[in-house]
Amino acid sequence: MKVWPGKPYPLGATWDGAGVNFSLFSENATSVDLCLFDWPDGKNEIARIPLREKTGPVWYFYLPELRPGQLYGYRVHGPYEPARGHRFNPAKLLLDPYAKAIAGTIKWSDALFGYTVGHPDADLAPDPRDSAAGLPKCVIIDPAFSWGDDAPPRTNWHRTLIYELHVKGFTARHPQVPERLRGTYAGLACPPVLDYLHSLEITAVELMPVHQFVADKHLVDRGLTNYWGYNSIGFFAPDARYSSSGVLGQQVAEFKTLVKTLHREGIEVILDVVYNHTAEGNQLGPTLCFRGIDNAAYYRSAHVENEGYRYYMDYTGCGNTLDMTQPNVLRMVMESLRYWVLEMHVDGFRFDLASALARELHAVDRLGAFFDIIHQDPVLSQVKLIAEPWDLGEGGYQVGNFPVLWAEWNGVYRDTVRSFWKGDAGQVGSMAYRLTGSSDLYGQSGRKPHASINFVTVHDGFTLHDLVSYNEKHNQANGENNQDGTNDNLSWNCGAEGPTGNSAILNLRERQKRNFIATLMLSQGVPMLLAGDESGRTQQGNNNGYCQDSEISWMDWDLDPRRESLLEFTRSVIRIFHDHPVLRRRHFFQGREIRGLGAKDLTWFRPDGEEMPGQDWDNGETRCFGLSLAGDAIHETDPRGNRIVDDTLLILLNGHHEAVPFVLPELKPKTQWQLLLDTREGVVRLSPLQRARATYKMEARSLALFSMAESTDNSRFKRVAARQRAA
Repeated sequence: MKVWPGKPYPLGATWDGAGVNFSLFSENATSVDLCLFDWPDGKNEIARIPLREKTGPVWYFYLPELRPGQLYGYRVHGPYEPARGHRFNPAKLLLDPYAKAIAGTIKWSDALFGYTVGHPDADLAPDPRDSAAGLPKCVIIDPAFSWGDDAPPRTNWHRTLIYELHVKGFTARHPQVPERLRGTYAGLACPPVLDYLHSLEITAVELMPVHQFVADKHLVDRGLTNYWGYNSIGFFAPDARYSSSGVLGQQVAEFKTLVKTLHREGIEVILDVVYNHTAEGNQLGPTLCFRGIDNAAYYRSAHVENEGYRYYMDYTGCGNTLDMTQPNVLRMVMESLRYWVLEMHVDGFRFDLASALARELHAVDRLGAFFDIIHQDPVLSQVKLIAEPWDLGEGGYQVGNFPVLWAEWNGVYRDTVRSFWKGDAGQVGSMAYRLTGSSDLYGQSGRKPHASINFVTVHDGFTLHDLVSYNEKHNQANGENNQDGTNDNLSWNCGAEGPTGNSAILNLRERQKRNFIATLMLSQGVPMLLAGDESGRTQQGNNNGYCQDSEISWMDWDLDPRRESLLEFTRSVIRIFHDHPVLRRRHFFQGREIRGLGAKDLTWFRPDGEEMPGQDWDNGETRCFGLSLAGDAIHETDPRGNRIVDDTLLILLNGHHEAVPFVLPELKPKTQWQLLLDTREGVVRLSPLQRARATYKMEARSLALFSMAESTDNSRFKRVAARQRAA
C-alpha cells in the first residue's frame, strides 16, 4: 500500500476527496501501528502499517488509496509500567479518540483488558491476547452533506423551553413511527413526533448522550445495558445504535438530517455531553482507547506511596477522570465541541458533572483553563452552555458559582419546589427566590435569570408521576438489591405507596402534578421539562433507570383519561408561559417602584391581601402566599427597542394541607382579577372577573393564576379565550 508523509493536523482520520490522512497524539509511545480491517463486519485485520512520521507527540501519515467506509484501529507500543502511569499494550486494538464514526458494539471478553484478569498482581501484568475481535472499529467517513439553507434558530434564552429526552426511549413505542425507525435519529425526525413537539411548544430538545458509548460488562453479564449512555468512548462519533440507515458513516448523515429537520421546525438541539470521564473505568477497567494510547497524558492519576501513579483520581464515581490540566485533553474536548457545532450544527451543550471539568490541581476553579478557552472561542462562546454544577469530589457542589455565559441545572430550585409542595416547613423564603429567578444564586455575579435552568425532575431520579406516588425508591429490576439510586428524593406518595384505587389519593396526586408543572412554567428562568412528565409517565418507582432499555424507561404513548387531561393542562400552561413576557423577564426584579413607571415590579402578599411583612418570611409555618408581577413595570425592550408591556399577573400558592381563603389584593383603583388557571382543576379556562378585596378560596395544596383588569371591559380576555380555542 502506498504511504505518503501526510500532515500532523488535523488529528484523526481525514478524507480529503483523494485519500486519508491519519494523525494520532501519543506523547509517551515508542511506535504506533494503523490496523485496517475488512468490511462490513471487521473480523479480519487485512493490514498493519507503522505511522512513519512524527512531529512532537503526534504520529501521522497519508494513505492515498483508502476510501470512506474503511474500518480501522490503532496499536500503540510503549512501556507497561503502571507505577509510572504507563499502560501501553500493542496486543490491544484501540479506538481513535477522533473517530467520526464507530461501527459495532463491544463483545466482552477478558482479552479486552490490558492486564491479565485474575493474575495475582492484578493490573501489574500485561495481557498478551489480541482484543481486536471484541472491539468496535473506527470508520473513515465522507463528511459531505447538503445542509441547504439550514440555520440555527438562535432562540433567546428568555424564550427558551427545554425538553429533555432519550433518542431511543422517546420513539421506541410510538405507534405512528414506522417500526424500523423507532428508537433512531430518523424516528425522532418523523412528522408525528414533530407534531407532538410542536403541540408542546418546546423550543429546544436536550438529547441524552449520543456520543458513542459502552455498555458496561457487569451490566451485560446481568442481561442489562447502559441505557442512559453516560459512558462515552467516542467524543466525535454519533452512537451507531441509534442509526436506522447503517453504521459505516450513515449514522453521521442521519444525525445531521435530524438536526436539519428540527431546525426547520424552529427547534434547537442541545447535547448532553460527558467529558468528565470515559468508559475505561478504573485501573481494572478495559483498554479500549485512551488508556492504551497514552494513559498518563489523558487521565488524572493519584500518587500512592509504594504504588506510584497506578491509581486514578475519581471525581465522577465512574472510575476515572479526564485530566483537564493536560493541553492535549483540553484540545480534544474543544475540538469535539467545535466539531458538533460547525459540522453537526448543534445549538448547545449540557455538561455532565461539570465541576470535574473545572478542577485545576484539586479544587474546583471557576476561572480555570476550561472556562477561559471556551469564553475566548468565537464559536463555543456563542452557543448555549449549561452546567450540571456538581461532581462527587470534595467541594464539587457548585450551584451558582459558574461564570458568566453559563446556565446551570438549578438543583436548589428542584429541592425547594419539591419540599414546598410536599408540605415541609420553612420553605417560603427559598421558594420566593426560586419563583423569581434565584437572584440569591446568580444575581451577585452579574448573571441573569436565564442562568437558572429550572426543573422538578430529570432523567436521573423519579419521574413526575412517581414523585407524587412513592415515598421510597423501587429499583429491584436493576439487580442491585435496591441499593442503587438516591434515597433522598423529597417525594411524597399522597397516602399510599405506588398504584392505588383510592380516588381521593389519585385526585391529590393529579393536583400535585399540576402544581409542579404550573410552578415550573410560572417561575422566572429557563424551564426544563422531562419527556413524559407532561403525560404522567411512570417507571414504577425506579429512580435510577440507567440500565433499563425497556418499557420501564421508554415513553408510553397509550394515554388514559387522567394522562390525557394532564397533557392538555401542560399544553395550556406552556401557552401561558409563551403568551406573557412578564414570565420571561431578562433581568431580575427590583421589588420596588420603578422610576418613571410609577409601579412596583414585584409585590408579595399574605392571605389577607396585604403586603407580606418580614415576620411572615421568618415564620417556618408560612405555607400560603402570593406575588404579583407588574406587566407595566417590566422595564425591558423588544429587539427593535420598543418597551415591553404585559398584563399584571397574580400567582397564589397554598402549600397547606387545608384550604385557605385568600383576599385578592387591590393594586390600583377598580382593580378586577381574571382567573386564568387553578390547579384544583385539570382544565385551564377563563373565569368571570372578580373584584379586588373579594375572597378566593384556595384549595389545599393548590396554585392559582390571575390576570389584572383595571375596568369592567373584558374584551381583551375574550380575545385571549378565542386564541386559546383556536390553539
